[in-house]
Amino acid sequence: MALPPSQLQLECAALSLPPISWWRVVSERLRAGARPGLLLGQLIAERSRERIDTASVLRSRALTAVRRAADLGIACVAWSDIEYPSALAAISDPPPVLWVRGVINSLSLPSVAIVGSRAGSAYACSVAERLAADLAARQVVVVSGLARGVDAAAHEGALSVGGTTIAVLGSGADVVYPREHTKLADAIAREGAVVSELEPGTPPRPMFFPQRNRIISGLARAVVVVEAGDRSGSLITARFALEQGRDVLAVPGNVLSGRNRGGHRLLRDGAKIVETADDILEELDPGLLNPRPPAEASNDEGAPRQAVDDPVLHVLTRGDPLDLDAIADRTGWSTARLLPRLFELELQGVVRRVGGGRFLRI
Repeated sequence: MALPPSQLQLECAALSLPPISWWRVVSERLRAGARPGLLLGQLIAERSRERIDTASVLRSRALTAVRRAADLGIACVAWSDIEYPSALAAISDPPPVLWVRGVINSLSLPSVAIVGSRAGSAYACSVAERLAADLAARQVVVVSGLARGVDAAAHEGALSVGGTTIAVLGSGADVVYPREHTKLADAIAREGAVVSELEPGTPPRPMFFPQRNRIISGLARAVVVVEAGDRSGSLITARFALEQGRDVLAVPGNVLSGRNRGGHRLLRDGAKIVETADDILEELDPGLLNPRPPAEASNDEGAPRQAVDDPVLHVLTRGDPLDLDAIADRTGWSTARLLPRLFELELQGVVRRVGGGRFLRI
C-alpha cells in the first residue's frame, strides 16, 4: 500500500500546476530557498490579475493528481526529496516535481543524453542505436525524449544490451507520444524510467517539448547530437546543456543532404566530434564511470585514505548541508566536475544527499 503524500510533496505538486509562464519563476524561487508552502500563495497574490485557480483549488488538484499517479504506478518526486536527482536540482530552473514511472534511482546514475531529428536518416538512427548500446554496455544510462527517429533508436540501442534508459516526455508520464511507442515506453520503465514534469493525463502540446529538453540535458552529464537540421529541437537541448555546464558533442553527417546542418554548426562552434562511444567517455570524469571502492580507514572516523585531503570533503560539514552552487563557490570547481565527484563520494559512503539537491558529509 502506497504511503500518503507528505504536505511538502503536495505543495511542490501544486506549484507545478499553474500556467507554463509561471514555471521559471517558481523554479528560480525554489532554488533561492523559498518555502513551497508559502510560495504558491505569494505568486497568486503577485499575479492576481491573471486568471488562475486559488491556492486551495490547486492544492486539491495536486492531491487528486498524486493519488491518481499512485494508482497508475507513477511516483511524485518533489524537488525537496532525497530521491530528486542532484544533477537536475543543480540547473537554474528545475521542475518542482518529477512524475516518474519506473525506477526512480535510475535518474541519479551516470548518464548521457542522445538526441536528434524525428525524421532521422537511416544513418543517424543506426549511429544513435550503436552509440547507445555501447554506452549502456558500460553501465551508462542513456537519456532521450521517446520521439520518432533518433530518440527511439537511442532507447532501443540501450535496451538491446540489457541497459538502462530514461525517456523524458512532453506529456504526462502516462500519456505516451507517439502512441506507437507505448511498448517501447513500457520496456524503458522496467529497468529505467519514463519521466515528466507534467501531471498525469496531460496531453502532448507543442509548448511542452522545448521545456522538457532542459530536463533531458539536466539529467545527463553530456549531450550528444546525432543529427539536427537548422531548426531542430535538438539544438534547444544543446543550448540548455551549455547553459547548464554540460558537455556538448555532435556526430558528423552527410554534407550533401542538409539534414545535419545544425549538428555541423555545433562542431564549428567547438562541440567535440563523436564517432564512437569512446569519444564520449573521454569527455567524462573516469571516476563517474568507474567509481573506486572504499579505501581502508586511516583515522578514527573511518574516512577513506584517498579522500582525506579532498577539496570537496574539505568544504562539506556534518551539520550544514550545501547545495552545488555553494560547493562550487568554495572549491572553485565547475558543476560539471563536481557532480561525478560527489557521486563517487556517495558510493564510498562519506557523503549523503539530502533534500533540495544538497549534500552533507557523513
